[in-house]
Amino acid sequence: MDKNVGETLKTYNQDITIGTLGSHSALNIFKGAKEEGFKTVCICKKGDEIVYSRFRLADEIIMVNDFKELLNEKIQDKLKKMNTVLIPHGSFNAYIGTGKMMEKLSVPMFGNKNLLHWETNREMQRKWLIDAGLKLPKMFKSPDEIKGLVIVKYPGAKGGKGYFLAHSKETFYEKGTKMVNNGHMSEDDLGNAHIQEYIIGVNIYASYFHSVVNNETEFLGVDKRYESFADNIGRIPADEQIEMRINPTYTIVGNIPLTIRESLLPEYLRMGDRVVEHAKKIAKPGIIGPFCLETVVKENLEIVTFEISARIVAGTNVGIGTSPYAYLKHGEKMYMGRRIAKEIKEAIKRDRLKDIVT
Repeated sequence: MDKNVGETLKTYNQDITIGTLGSHSALNIFKGAKEEGFKTVCICKKGDEIVYSRFRLADEIIMVNDFKELLNEKIQDKLKKMNTVLIPHGSFNAYIGTGKMMEKLSVPMFGNKNLLHWETNREMQRKWLIDAGLKLPKMFKSPDEIKGLVIVKYPGAKGGKGYFLAHSKETFYEKGTKMVNNGHMSEDDLGNAHIQEYIIGVNIYASYFHSVVNNETEFLGVDKRYESFADNIGRIPADEQIEMRINPTYTIVGNIPLTIRESLLPEYLRMGDRVVEHAKKIAKPGIIGPFCLETVVKENLEIVTFEISARIVAGTNVGIGTSPYAYLKHGEKMYMGRRIAKEIKEAIKRDRLKDIVT
């Protein structure tokens, strides 16, 4: 644990407030916190407060112009006085950055900041997954190496924005230039693009929760993403697509719940266990709480993993009160936001809060 976070934690009593940035999966987090009896605080950008006032899940809203203001001493002091534990989600990575969080954030955060750093560095993330024994797509170091269909990904957690398909060096630059001109990515982003073999199959996003308190990895939900306008391109006739030279985008606009065939579950459970065990070796104490393996299941039912998110993902929003896997494990009304709150509650009861925050 960071020394500053440790000093902050010493000043806390058991009257904990759960806080997060007002976006991504905040409603999920706040609902779970309220159901487990916690107070909540939302760090919210001006104009977005309608969401958190309308659903009435945030007891306090701290208004900011930019999420980076979370790092301001004045805001951190206010959060500390409320005994706040922050719950990270994708917007922490995208708009604040793991380096800044590790350097300047002294409010205790549920989870392992070091693994968030592994998540946002694609090479480190790839090494983690390969060393854990998972199968990954091939990578190409430059457009010159492209052979066959690839997906080109924008650096960082931007919800699929800027992703495109290419099958050659020429189509890479043609489509990449179009993405830059349309404002989907910058020239620097294109230069740092992640070029990955495109695996043909069904995209499946499996969400897990590693409980430090119970020393157990739980399988809590599955979803797929609804991407614009890749998931709607079939409405346009093929000849029109060719004539218009349409370059589909993969910006995520929502998520769809899934249940998977039971014969796939053993391997998904083993994959989660292997990722958790290897995480303890690369960034102690390892995974704390939620994580997601982003996979493709091929026609022969082989599972290929293309990314990991070392925190709650927005796909768990579909499981609020409805996930069959959370129900099988915990019974009614369990979902990722509530599972996080339950872990914090249990850690407080056992005087182990220090073991689940960094």
